[in-house]
Amino acid sequence: MRAKARIRAAGIPFEYPQARDLPQRLQDVLDGIYAAYGTGWDDVDGADALPRGLTVEAVDLCRILCGLMPNEPEPLGLLALMLFCEARTAARRSDAGAYVPLDQQDITRWDHELLAQAEHHLRRASAMQSLGAYQLEAAIQSAHCERRAGAPVPPETLVALYEGLLALRPSVGAQVSRACALANARGPETGLRALDAIAANEVTNYQPFWAARAHLLAAGGARTAARQAYDRAIGLSASAAVRAYLHAMSDRL
Repeated sequence: MRAKARIRAAGIPFEYPQARDLPQRLQDVLDGIYAAYGTGWDDVDGADALPRGLTVEAVDLCRILCGLMPNEPEPLGLLALMLFCEARTAARRSDAGAYVPLDQQDITRWDHELLAQAEHHLRRASAMQSLGAYQLEAAIQSAHCERRAGAPVPPETLVALYEGLLALRPSVGAQVSRACALANARGPETGLRALDAIAANEVTNYQPFWAARAHLLAAGGARTAARQAYDRAIGLSASAAVRAYLHAMSDRL
């Protein structure tokens, strides 16, 4: 509401992009939709109804965009990405409200209809043979969800997917995720080296980096350093459920 008030006060016009403008503005539109979705997805505690409403609106907007641009693969890729995430919403917290990481989630709580929709949209996008970053992100989510079929994707495949994503659209988040994939495929020391290769100024306040570092340090037996990294990750987390989970992981050391 504050953002809307500022827009009105500044006299900034707000309008839906015309169909003729969409090809030139597509990346900005996709990024805007995903940013809105991320606002709700980051609310792990589910305590605020407004962000949750944004995720629903973002998915609806992307469906509309796919209808307006049926021959563009990236809107389909983004829709698939968001649906893969939406399908796991109910499994992100236990019945008691505790945070549950992806690899520990109860797959019976995943929405298999949404997963089927996501796979369908990803296949449609792939058939257009014009690879984009959102398609790769959706493919990564699809790989994570394959354990529901009893056939998890080989770890090196996930490494390759993250490297492809970094080649198309570099980001700190993708670098951290690649480091975790490398650790899963080749051991924690390899993952830690990949984390250390990221510019320090880019991860000073990036919570996922410190959570990943803590996990890999713990896996390698460096308990003191792991606890220090957990403390940093806890201090940077806005979610009470995530903080409680990280505290529990640190206490186990």
